[in-house]
Amino acid sequence: MMQYRIQITNRALADMEAIYNYIAEQLQASEVAMGQYNRIADAIETLVTFPERVKLMETEEEYVMGLRQMSVDNFSVFFNIREERVIITNVLYSASDIDKRLRDS
Repeated sequence: MMQYRIQITNRALADMEAIYNYIAEQLQASEVAMGQYNRIADAIETLVTFPERVKLMETEEEYVMGLRQMSVDNFSVFFNIREERVIITNVLYSASDIDKRLRDS
């Protein structure tokens, strides 16, 4: 079975750090923050095998870019598959204006 290499962009790392910081500092729940961070990281790691199981986004612009969206709790992990790499582009809160935030990043 083919194994893909995971590449996390600086933008996606900043997104994950912001999620952790918001939960830990604003909500005063550091253990919950670490648990959420780990669940997102663990879900990303599952993409080393068969990342195609996550379907392409249906909006035209994202579809053309080959962008995929994987849900993890209340968050969405966005990624592309390029040759033998899975490139994580963003990790966003699912209730936010995702279209706008994807264009701004």
